[in-house]
Amino acid sequence: MKRAISFLLLTGALFAQTAKITTPRQAFGFNVGDDYHMASYTQLEAYWKKLATESDRMKLVDIGLTAEGRHQWMAVISSPANIKNLEHYREISQRLAHAEMTEDAARALAREGKAVVWVDGGLHATETVGSQQEIEMVYQMVSRTDAETMRLLNDTILLCVLANPDGQELVANWYMREADEKKRTLNNIPRLYEKYIGHDNNRDSLTSNMAETTNMNRQLFIEWNPQIMYNHHQSGPAGEVIFIPPFRDPVNHNLDALVTLGIQAVGTAMHERLVAQGKGGSGMRTQANYDGWWDGGMRNTCTYHNTISILTEIIGGPTPMTIPLIPEKQLYISDLPLPIAPREWHYRESIDYEMENNRAILDYASKNRETLLYNFYRMGRNSIERGSRDNWTVTPKRIDALREAAAKMPSTGRGGRGAAVGGGDAPGGGRGEAPVAAELYEKVLHDPAFRDARGYIIPADQADFPTATKFINSLLKNGITVMKASAAFEAAGKKYPAGSYVVKAAQAFRPMVREMFEPQDHPRDAQYPGGPPAPPYDIAGWTLAMQMGVDYDRVFDDVNGPFVKLKFEMQPPEPARITGAASPAGYMISHRVNNSFTLMNRLLKAGADVYWLTAPDAELGTGAIWVPASASVRPVLEKGARELGVAVHAVAKSPAGQAIKIKPVRIGLYDQYGGMMPSGWIRWLFEQFEFPFEIVYPTTLDAGNLRSKFDVIVFADGAMRRGNTGRGAGGGRGGVTDPSTVPEEYRASVGRITEEKTMPEIKKFVESGGAIVTVGSSTTMADLLGLPVDNYLVDAAKKPLPRDQFYIPGSLMRATIDNTNPLAYGMPKNAEVFFDNSPVFKVGPGVNPVAGFVGKQTLDSGWAWGQEFLDGATAVAEAKVGEGKVFILGPEVTFRGEPHATFKLLFNGVLEGNSQASTLK
Repeated sequence: MKRAISFLLLTGALFAQTAKITTPRQAFGFNVGDDYHMASYTQLEAYWKKLATESDRMKLVDIGLTAEGRHQWMAVISSPANIKNLEHYREISQRLAHAEMTEDAARALAREGKAVVWVDGGLHATETVGSQQEIEMVYQMVSRTDAETMRLLNDTILLCVLANPDGQELVANWYMREADEKKRTLNNIPRLYEKYIGHDNNRDSLTSNMAETTNMNRQLFIEWNPQIMYNHHQSGPAGEVIFIPPFRDPVNHNLDALVTLGIQAVGTAMHERLVAQGKGGSGMRTQANYDGWWDGGMRNTCTYHNTISILTEIIGGPTPMTIPLIPEKQLYISDLPLPIAPREWHYRESIDYEMENNRAILDYASKNRETLLYNFYRMGRNSIERGSRDNWTVTPKRIDALREAAAKMPSTGRGGRGAAVGGGDAPGGGRGEAPVAAELYEKVLHDPAFRDARGYIIPADQADFPTATKFINSLLKNGITVMKASAAFEAAGKKYPAGSYVVKAAQAFRPMVREMFEPQDHPRDAQYPGGPPAPPYDIAGWTLAMQMGVDYDRVFDDVNGPFVKLKFEMQPPEPARITGAASPAGYMISHRVNNSFTLMNRLLKAGADVYWLTAPDAELGTGAIWVPASASVRPVLEKGARELGVAVHAVAKSPAGQAIKIKPVRIGLYDQYGGMMPSGWIRWLFEQFEFPFEIVYPTTLDAGNLRSKFDVIVFADGAMRRGNTGRGAGGGRGGVTDPSTVPEEYRASVGRITEEKTMPEIKKFVESGGAIVTVGSSTTMADLLGLPVDNYLVDAAKKPLPRDQFYIPGSLMRATIDNTNPLAYGMPKNAEVFFDNSPVFKVGPGVNPVAGFVGKQTLDSGWAWGQEFLDGATAVAEAKVGEGKVFILGPEVTFRGEPHATFKLLFNGVLEGNSQASTLK
């Protein structure tokens, strides 16, 4: 814990004589869980600092700054003796996590170590039980002296983290702003409760883009490696109080079985504790849609690091509520062991449930401490062993192959495909498919052509190595071991340059490695046999290396070479430089490097001339960037090459021919009251790539005269949906808000885009030379502007295809790209696009297709039910409207800051929107 800030702890006799633990009521003026009251992060921070001076059971650690610049604190709680030896126990946890030791050594450490348990709260700030229970839990653990508490302190180390300090501050202050407590409400929060991405802060653990995610992932996967983590959430099933694991299927095929069984065991212990105390209303499995498939949320990502990860969803809030009477929730079933009667429910009751849940987990960790620690090692060791030898991960596609192979075999009546289906009394019990010939197990499921990779090599000579380095940083933030070649080497008959990265599968976090590199193969999950698909909890496919457009090679034997193991620190882009003519006429830069957009923005800011060449360059690809030499240009290029890793080629002679002159652009990014997460992600991206922009709200759009303010306006997914009338329709959270009911500072953001009032002003803007970039649902603007753009996914009667025919719930689809179109300059001819039931189009005259789907099978990662219907569809297009331009991006090309491979579609559109055709001579 390099960044630890320890507060003075009073010890020994002096402490025993003077210690007095401040209660929450003494600190805040109310008890945690009192109706109509909640504490802000400022109050929590001051209180935890005070407790750290009063208790020898607690150490306070600053784990980093938030997006808004607050200190994010972690309270480490254990017995005084353990607190004095925290570094020793932390090292034991780290060593067991990485599993690079003998079994005997692991068992010895398991006997000696303490179980490390992570409990967070407040990730989604309007789910206020999570943040408030965190305050109460810390207080109870530093003040209680009962036998159970003392045992828990002795056997475990508790890490308490407020997951979203900025959000807690916003939400608590918003709720408490009314003097009349009966008027307090959590409705109509004016902006996102994470600076950029709001609710998506629990969708960021895969990439760790946000500051808070980076802070917590470092503690989870690098510093402490807890054996159990508990992620508090709030949206309990109707008619119940709380959802607690076990989760429903499907489970991800890369997870170790011990982590799944651990989740079931810990979850069951939590249910048992509540039921034993008469606390009813806890449901599991079928009572909610939470599964074990997706990777991206906090608890999900932890499972790929062999941590038993628990998510609960509870009801309640500072304003009392009522548990409704739902007939089916009054029936005792295995997934709802103790139904609860309908009644009024108070905030403190939710806090009490959460105290028992926290203690149930600590009790499990205490009573099973040695087994828990050893199994943590065992899972890591399993991963190392699987990555060190030939191994096969069985996925739905391999089961399909097994069935196909069995179907081709002659029926034998004995062990072949003709064997009888097992009934309830059949050996092994249960009903299922007929057994198939046993020899197919080795022949199909252990087919050498489908064995798992033992490692991955990311060549340093790929077109966009700076983006590949950003991918490596996501791995490092997740605690993945990465090596870098200090010299050229050869593997599997291929030569690789120095600077290439190597990621071996033989490491404890192999499940996470595979999630980053290998495609997901989601099961064909139907609501019932032959029925429509059962929606996954989140998305179905996300392979980050594919989304980021990283070139990598799989290797199927161990690879060794001049490799240096990287520290868990961010890798800067490999510095580039200016090469070529000593007295150049100008400079050429590849459009294929995403960081070239940052460099272009810096050049435009410095007043430089910037052009895109329309003729493809043999070395630099399409849209090569030309910058004529000038006194102000060279320093910008030198610094950019060094900091951004963008190679710059000085040339003695200026190119000739057709070009596009890029001019400084005034960008408006649409947002609205309450905040839109897709817009927030784009805002974050614009800042990362140094695009100048300002937020534009509906009131500004409706006021008109947009051309005097903006050159390009970007509308993210959700900004516009067909049929918006201003009566609650549209994107963002909540409906249309009366401006008089919100503080003055937020009134300009109130409203929604409407067809009647807003769209005529947008049409004037485009016709007079402006450009709009529309993404996802906002592409409906193209039709409203009169362009011939129709839904491609319709039946013979022109009705949209139903879900039982077409359903792609967030997957990576292979698109064919026309990279000679300026909108796709710098892109390859084929690229992965993130597709989440996204709009696709049949376009008419005047609309130019830029990207689409060709063929019946374009799924590369995830789940695509009816993907053949995409064949021939246009996904990305552009068109002229009057003097302006409309860019139509069906897929969410910036989804959660992950698909770097498609960022260019947004960035090119923004810069092209204010460009002009030129001829270079």
